[in-house]
Amino acid sequence: MSDQMIIDLLKKTGVIMEGHFLLTSGRHSSRFLQCSQLLQYPEYAGSICRLMAEPFRDKAVEVVIGPAMGGVILAYELARTLGAKALYAEPSEDKMILRRGFRIEAGEKVLVVEDAVTTGGSVQKVIDLLKSCEAEIIGVAVIVDRSAGDLNFGVSTKALLKMQIESFEPETCPLCQAGQPLQQPKGQPKPSKP
Repeated sequence: MSDQMIIDLLKKTGVIMEGHFLLTSGRHSSRFLQCSQLLQYPEYAGSICRLMAEPFRDKAVEVVIGPAMGGVILAYELARTLGAKALYAEPSEDKMILRRGFRIEAGEKVLVVEDAVTTGGSVQKVIDLLKSCEAEIIGVAVIVDRSAGDLNFGVSTKALLKMQIESFEPETCPLCQAGQPLQQPKGQPKPSKP
């Protein structure tokens, strides 16, 4: 699937939004990617996850893990594709932890997944969790890298799409300075099925 086909799919499903948005990182942006809009359609989620899994197919991945919430469906679908176990990590204060009886054994080969990354903070917290478990981190797979490839997690990182989406610290945000209302898009109603 070409970059343009992925962009078209993201637009068709309402993933790409324009306005003034508060990102998970605390930064502001004129564009927001609400990947859950794509993931509500199993046929699209399956197709995207098969593409994300491809670079890791021969790596004997045993566990696929993503940060809650964005990585939950992705971890499940990639694990299905790779014949692995699917887990998700949950935030607790300033780190990610395993709950619900989930365990990762020392030496297990683990792939980290996420829908979109800007600063990579959530992914890095999952990587830190895996290091504390002494897991073997195979790599990171994401749908969209909003840093256009500037992030370095110290492991193989594959993004289906790299986009340069500018973001700003709240203090220097030109959208705030222009008086444009700030939106918190997570949890807001989205368009109906395309």
